[in-house]
Amino acid sequence: MAKRRSSLGFLGMFGRSGDLRQLDAALRGVDLHPALVPEGAKLTIVNLMKDHWPDEPPPEAYPPVAQLLGYCVAGPEVFEQSNGLQHRLDAERRIEAALEAGDSFDAQIILMTLHAKLISGEVVERYGLGVD
Repeated sequence: MAKRRSSLGFLGMFGRSGDLRQLDAALRGVDLHPALVPEGAKLTIVNLMKDHWPDEPPPEAYPPVAQLLGYCVAGPEVFEQSNGLQHRLDAERRIEAALEAGDSFDAQIILMTLHAKLISGEVVERYGLGVD
């Protein structure tokens, strides 16, 4: 079976694909307005998700992705204000695990935020992130 492609829509004639709508909803769920994340970055994220899950990513996959993305974009303090201490600690544990693993799904999301220059300076400084 061929994989479904993501679509941004076109001139209001064609709607956004379901995966992008689910990602937008998940971003809103972590108090990150979807307009703050460029469409190209969101397409990259849903494509990473499609690579990670052999079939379509399940609906429950979007909130954890949005949580990590939200932390990277907002930074620790702002993220905690909106989502609480436990979600902040969860995101920080995921970043630490991703840095240890080197090449993981979470590491790919973090790297994408770094390359797209979406990542908070606080996050870059805290974890010593850089692009070689």
